[in-house]
Amino acid sequence: MIRSIVRGVGTALPRRIMKNAEFETLVDTSDEWIVQRTGIRQRHIAAEDETTASLGEAAARAALADAGLTPADIDLIVLATSTPNNTFPATAVEIQERLGMHHGFAFDMQAVCSGFVYAVTAADAHIRGGLARRVLVIGSETFSRILDWSDRTTCVLFGDGAGAIVLEAAESPGLGSDRGILAASLRSDGSHRDKLYVDGGPSTTQTVGHLRMEGREVFKHAVGMITDVVEDVLAKGGVTAGELDWFVPHQANKRIIDASARKLGIAEEKVVITVDRHGNTSAASVPLALGAAVEDGRIRKGDLVLLEAMGGGFTWGAVLLRW
Repeated sequence: MIRSIVRGVGTALPRRIMKNAEFETLVDTSDEWIVQRTGIRQRHIAAEDETTASLGEAAARAALADAGLTPADIDLIVLATSTPNNTFPATAVEIQERLGMHHGFAFDMQAVCSGFVYAVTAADAHIRGGLARRVLVIGSETFSRILDWSDRTTCVLFGDGAGAIVLEAAESPGLGSDRGILAASLRSDGSHRDKLYVDGGPSTTQTVGHLRMEGREVFKHAVGMITDVVEDVLAKGGVTAGELDWFVPHQANKRIIDASARKLGIAEEKVVITVDRHGNTSAASVPLALGAAVEDGRIRKGDLVLLEAMGGGFTWGAVLLRW
C-alpha cells in the first residue's frame, strides 16, 4: 500500500522577538501573569516586509533543503493559514510562484489552529489517491495583523511564524511498523464558532476584523475535544498512548497541553513544548514544534509521533505517524 512519509521539515520565524514585559506598557498585564496562565514567555512578531507568504516560502525552502529536494520535485502545495496575504488568490499560489514553480497545483486550507493537521490529512489523501507524489504542507500565520492590541485577554497569546514538511509517496507493506502517516481523525462543530472568531470578513463587514475569544469557554472544551480525537486516532492505528515516542500538540496554552497529556496518560517527557518561545502561532504551531524537536535530535527515524490540534470553529484533529 501507499504511505505518505515525511522527507523533510523546515521552519521560519520573524526577526523580532517580543517578550512579555513589552506588554506591560500596552495593557494591564505582567510577565508573571502571562507565564502563570499560559506558559508563554515570548513570541515573534512579523515586520512590515514579513508576510504569511514570505514566511511560508522560507519554511518551504528549509523543508526542501532538509529533504534534499527542489521545487521541481513537488506536485502540490497545501498551505494552512487563517491570515492570507489576500482574500484571493490563495496564498499557496503566491508561495508556488515565489518558489519558481509553474507546474503542479496549490491551494489554501482554512481550519484555524487545526489547519496544519487538516492540511497533512488532505495531502495524505491526495498522495494515496494518486493525485500527487510529493506534497509541500505548510502552516504559516501572521496573527499579529488581526489582534486587538488593547485586548489583554488575546493580544498576549499569539505570535507569527511558519513551518513546513515534505510528504512523499512510498510503497509500504501496510503494517504498524511502516514509516509515514498511519492514521488520522478530524472533527468540527460549528455551534461553537462564536467562542473563537474574527469579527470581520469580505461578505459581512467588508473588513479584516480582529480576533475575539471567550477564553474560559475554549479552555473548558479543549481537553475533552483533544482527548476525543487522540483516542480515536490511536484506536485506528492500533496503538496505545504508552507506545508513543512523542506527542506534538498545538501550542496554545501550557495548561491545556499538560491537562490533555495527563488525561491521555502521556508521560510529560514525551510532550514537545514550544509555546514558551513561540506563543500560539495557529496553523504554524504544530510544524514549528515538530521542527524544533527534529532539529534538536529528539525526534528520530522510526519514532512514533502524534500530532494534535484544536482551533476556532471549533475544529480539532490528530495524525499518527512514524518518522
